[in-house]
Formats: sequence, structure tokens, C-alpha cells
Amino acid sequence: MTEQTPSVPLGAWLAELDDDQLIRLLELRPDLTQPPPGTIAALAARAAARQSVKAATDALDFLRLAVLDALLVLHADTAAVPVTKLMELIGEKATPDAVAAALDDLRERALVWGGDAVRVVAEAASGLPWYPGQAVVEDVDAENIADRLEALDDAQLELLNKLLEGSPMGRTRDAAPGTPPDRPVQRLLAAGLLRQVDDETVILPRLVGQVLRGEEPGPISLTPPDPVVSTTTAADVDAAAAGAVLDLLREVELVLETLGATPVPELRSGGLGVRDVKRLAKSTGIEDFRLGLILEVAAAAGLIAAGMPDPEPVDGDGPYWAPTVAADRFVESPTAVRWHLLASTWLDLPGRPGLIGSRGPDGKPYAALSDSLYSTAAPLDRRLLLSMLADLPPGAGVDAAEASKAMIWRRPRWAVRLQPEPVGGLLAEAHAMGLVGRGAISTPGRGLLAGDSADDVMATMNKALPAPIDHFLLQADLTVIVPGPLQRELAEQLAAVATVESAGAAMVYRITEASIRRALDTGRTASELHALFAKHSKTPVPQGLTYLIDDVARRHGQLRVGMAASFVRCEDAVLLAQAVSAPAAEALEMRVLAPTVAVSQAPINEVLAALRSAGFAPAAEDSSGAIVDIRARGARVPAPPRRRTFRPTVAPTTQTLAAIVAVLRKVAAGPFSGMRLDPAVLISQLQQAVHRDTPVVIGYVDAAGVATQRVVAPISVRGGQLTAFDPASGRVREFAIHRVTSVVSADGD
Repeated sequence: MTEQTPSVPLGAWLAELDDDQLIRLLELRPDLTQPPPGTIAALAARAAARQSVKAATDALDFLRLAVLDALLVLHADTAAVPVTKLMELIGEKATPDAVAAALDDLRERALVWGGDAVRVVAEAASGLPWYPGQAVVEDVDAENIADRLEALDDAQLELLNKLLEGSPMGRTRDAAPGTPPDRPVQRLLAAGLLRQVDDETVILPRLVGQVLRGEEPGPISLTPPDPVVSTTTAADVDAAAAGAVLDLLREVELVLETLGATPVPELRSGGLGVRDVKRLAKSTGIEDFRLGLILEVAAAAGLIAAGMPDPEPVDGDGPYWAPTVAADRFVESPTAVRWHLLASTWLDLPGRPGLIGSRGPDGKPYAALSDSLYSTAAPLDRRLLLSMLADLPPGAGVDAAEASKAMIWRRPRWAVRLQPEPVGGLLAEAHAMGLVGRGAISTPGRGLLAGDSADDVMATMNKALPAPIDHFLLQADLTVIVPGPLQRELAEQLAAVATVESAGAAMVYRITEASIRRALDTGRTASELHALFAKHSKTPVPQGLTYLIDDVARRHGQLRVGMAASFVRCEDAVLLAQAVSAPAAEALEMRVLAPTVAVSQAPINEVLAALRSAGFAPAAEDSSGAIVDIRARGARVPAPPRRRTFRPTVAPTTQTLAAIVAVLRKVAAGPFSGMRLDPAVLISQLQQAVHRDTPVVIGYVDAAGVATQRVVAPISVRGGQLTAFDPASGRVREFAIHRVTSVVSADGD
């Protein structure tokens, strides 16, 4: 930045910056562009305002905040301070090069200005998450603070809590020399839990206050901490992430299938009840934490929603949570496509799934899929975690405690929500989503964070995923071991005839009489099942499996159930008579029409269920006599309703920022900048902009008399109105021409 005499005000210093430096300032502090400032003086005033300063310091790390802290200690908010004094105060806590780089960054943000002697904005103290002086002048021993606090009596704790609730600075006569050492203040000073400022003033150290609030103390060092706790190869990280992706997708499909079979009613207050979530966790076998994450991500991705499903459940009046029509397309999509949808949705998910089941400040539990989980800060925390990991060498892993320290150092103002427990939850979520493996960011995760194209990110994930296999291993105990992800068609065939017994990188299925009958119910034949196992098993097909398939197939379908309301037919008259007289079939009120045919007024699915419960193996058939699969396909809701979403602030384009700076230059340079344009000239300029289809920056005074600068794209000029597209609002607007005070090309011409 340009060096200036330190006594000049901020506005004069800004006026001496070149266009690139002003554009850089507006890029770093986009709030200064809404609305665009009319003059350099207005820009300076806004840059020094409390709210803008707090927004600017939100993105600063501990070193930069400590430099601001040191400048406030040196009273640089009231007079210029030589940089050499700043260096002396910081001393060996940071290298001169690091401090110089931090100063340059603060100058770019207009929080500090000047050259060899610098000033700091007066509101800088409002941007510190501690009382000024507590970063560079802190002299409390950070070791064993919690142990020392536990040894305090009620009077000492009461005094500390008063300082914690209000200002950390307190005035007391007990700080003066000669005060009896048994007084609470003197005992706290001796224990290092208070720091003396002068004979009448004490201050609660920042680190002590953090421990009292239940936070981990820190940061302490002006150099960033090293969070690495493990090291492995990038390939190992990607392999672990790919395994997590396969587990995630399997569980998502299981949740969709379960909700499709049994939609869950929505609470009146929104979301799912605790009992319903527990019931869903038990039926799916998914642990609570992962289930909450899957539900939130699936809802945000539009895979499940609340509504009236088709078919409607027989009990209750809804609405219900069920899969949407988009779920079917999702299930049929390639693995990398499904992962990308879920991962990108999680990254910008405006909620905290980790809170599900815990209780809020009001004592009420956080419900899954409810608005109580909404948080605009959650996406920022996720990106901070992944950014911290992306800055580490490939394969470098972290744990929750070290990641928390590194993240708090980067964003001290976010320390309350970056404690080890919530960071551990974020890290677990990132592992589950395949963005992190073994504590390190995966290659696909790095690409997603960097904003690479979806095709490139999915290609990276495809490379990490193991290639689908076309075989499995049959065991003598009728289990099937699958040593990797199966080809989708083969996986569907195996799932039809076997039941998952153990999920993981190597899945285990079990073949039973019921699972074989289920496959036969879908129209598969015994010969097809024999061929399936013979073709795809790398181990010999057990003789017991061959006998079991033949035995079930021999009994299967002897009874045929069709629609009368429904009918039952059987070539074996004795078997039919047994079925009709079975106790379980009494409620069906079956009536024998012929030795091989009986009818019932009960629906076909009830007849099938009753006969199966009686130990028979009936099969459903159509009008031609062919076996048909009449299993329920699952309920679906038409479309997801609008949910609260995270909308990141859209940064102004470089073209817009250049136009704003151009206006500032022309206003500052023009001798008649305060005069309004002649209406004829103004209309002519607007018409030329319409003809050339070029954006302009207009000065505009609204009905409340507020003057602003707006970048617009003129569409037409007629009837005293300018019709133009306003990028700030994202829509076409009309401006009264008599309220337009200036017109400048947005290209700076």
C-alpha cells in the first residue's frame, strides 16, 4: 500500500491509493459496496463504522487480531504510532516478517493506515473477541487453570463470575499494596487468576474467562499451531474416503427404502419425533448420529420431504416424511453422481445435524428435520475445517482437539462454536461424507472445496472408488461374502435372493428359505438362481444351497392367488383343502368353488400374507397365470416443499467494483460534482447506454432522500422512467429519471 504521513485522516489516505488498491479494499470488505459510496469521505466513514469493522475482523486470524490489539495498547486509535514501537511490544512472540505481512493485510482492509507510523480505526476494539491488551500483554499462566479454579471458595468464584458477565476490568481498593493477603482479590492475584493493572484496577485474563465459560484456553502463540497428529499417503486417504462413500450410499438407500415402506408422520412443530427417529434407527440398524446426518442431507438434497405420500398410509392424517419422486432417479444414478449430490449438499447445509437428540437452552430436544437446527454459520465452519485440512500436506491427519486449536487460531471470533466437541462432530460428518479419510482431506474433497467443476470432482471420486466386481464367495453355511462393491445389476440380483447380515467394506449376505422364496415371488425361477450362483461365485456352490433352492421351488407356487376379489388355485386338491381350513385363513372367508379353486373377498396381499403365516408358499399370478411381483414399491411425495437454504453473500464482480471506484474518482475530480446533470444530457446518456447495451453507474436519490450509487443495465427509457436490470436485487426495476443525479459508464470510460 502507498505510504503516507501518519497524521492524515483515513479519508485522505484512501484518496491517495490507486484504483487496484481501492478495488482490493472493496473485495476484502464487500459490505462497503452496499450501497456504493458516493465519495471517498463516505467510504472512509463507512470503513470506520462499528458494524463494518466487526464484519472485517470476523475473517482475521489470531496474529492479525493481536496486531490490532497491540496497536490499541499503544493508543494508535488516537495518534500515529511508529511501527518500531509495535515491533518492540510484540517482541519475540512473532517474527518481524510475519508482523509486517499482517500489517500489510490490515492496511489492505483499511483497518490500519499509514507507513512508518500507523493509525488504527477507533472501533477496532469492537472487533476483538477480548478486552484490548489481553492478547499481547497477557501474563497469566495458562497451565492448570481449571485445577486452580476448582480450589476457589464461593467468594472468589462470585467475584470472577461478576467480571465474566460484565466488563473484565474491575476497580477495587483490594488491589492496592498492603491489602491483607486473605482478601479474595489478593488470593486471586496470587493464584494467577486475576491480573493487576494498577493499584485500583484488576482485569480478568482472557484465558481464565475462557475456562470459566467452558472453553479450551487459547490461542496463546502468535504463530499458527501444527494440528497434524498422523501422516499417511494420499492414496490411503482416498481409499478410506471411498469406503466411507460406499457405506453412506448404502445407508441412504436403506433409509429411502424404509421411509418408502413406512412413511413417518411429521410433528406439528415440524421435523420427526424422538421416538420415530429411534424406531427408524432400530429398523435400519444405523446409529443415531449417522441417521440424523443422512436425514438432514437427504432432505436438503430433495430426496425426502414432508407431504401426503402416494399411496397414503392407512392410519393418521399426515403430513408424512417420505421419499420424493427424485429418490428413484437418485438410486439409479452412478455412484460418483450420487456422492457429489450428497457431499455438495452437506458442504452448504444450513443446519447442524450433530445437535439432533441433544437439548437446547430452552430444555427442549432438537428434532431431526426441524428448523431448530438451522444455522447460517454451519457452512462457514465446515469450509473452515476443510480449508485448514487443505493447507496441510497431502495425507496429514488431525484429530478433534488439534483441529479445534488450529481453527480457533484462524478465526478467534468464532471460538465459541469451534470447541473440540462440535469440531469433532464436523470431522465425523466429513469422514462420513467421504470428504475426509483418516483425519486428512481426500482428493475429491479438496476439489469440491476448491470449486472445481462437478465433472472433474466426480472423475476424481471415480478414480478413488474401487472398481465394481462381478463375483462373490459362497460359503458352506449359506453366507455370501462380497469382497468389494458389486456391479449394480449383480447387486440387485443378490439382494433379491439374500439378506444383508453384515455391512462394510466386505459385505456378508445370508441365504435362507425365506430369502429364496422372496426371489421366487418376484418371478425368478430355480434354474435362474442356480445359474446366478454358478456363474458369479468364485467358490464351489454348496450342495446344501442347491437342495434348498430346489426344495423351496418345488413347494413354491403350488398355491396360486389371483383376483376375484382374489382367488386361490392349486393343482393339488388336498393342499388347497389344507389351506382353506388353516386357522390363519379363517378371517379370509375362503370358499371352495372346485377341488382346485377357492375364492375370497379379501385383497390379494392379505390372502398371501395369511397363507404364508400358515406355513404355505403361495405365489401371486396375473390373468395369464404368470407369477407376478406385487410387492409395494414404496410411498412417494410429489415434490419437496421449499426448505430454508443457505445463500452465501454474492461478492460484487470486478467490473462492478471498478465502476464504483471510477465514480469515486470522477466525483472527487469534478469541479461541479455537486451539480445535477441537465435532464436532456442525462436522458441522452441513458439512451446511448440502452443502444450500446452497456452497464452504467447512476447516482440516485430515493423517495426517502437517501443518495446511492447503483450499477444497472439499462433496458429502455420512456415516460420519465428508466427501466433497467439491477444486479444488486437480481431483478428488473424502474427508476424515476428526475431522481437520477449522475450517469457514469460502468466500464470506467
